[in-house]
Amino acid sequence: MKVLLEQDVKGAGKKGQIVEVSDGYGRNFLLPRKLASPADAASINAANIRKSAAQHKKFQEGLEARELAQRLSGLSVVVKAKVGEHKKLFGSIGAKEISAALLAQHGIEVDRKKLTLGEPIKSLGKRSIGAKLFPGTEASFTVDVVAEE
Repeated sequence: MKVLLEQDVKGAGKKGQIVEVSDGYGRNFLLPRKLASPADAASINAANIRKSAAQHKKFQEGLEARELAQRLSGLSVVVKAKVGEHKKLFGSIGAKEISAALLAQHGIEVDRKKLTLGEPIKSLGKRSIGAKLFPGTEASFTVDVVAEE
């Protein structure tokens, strides 16, 4: 019996796949639990359309990430922070602050989870920061931490 999987099924396959299963397994387990639907021509066609739409969406996301990487490369962002004696920061500068500064100064929105700091910034000066925007698409830019007056 051929079925179209509606969810990932351990031992059978991933969501959206058309798999051949035994008649009893399909009729008694997969179909009643709505884990799969019978693979007729209409459901196969619908699955192919969903698959091509997902591929197109992923392609578009890759294009947008490459465009964003070009805009980010070589960019310089200034982050102001309170400092104490010996030019030591109160607290630290993290990805959240850098992401907010990118949006405020350049109008570029980058998720803080995509920024790679290594460790939080705890002193004044310039640092090179990386951003992993998409698999295989990375960019780097400079963050200049200055004292707030």
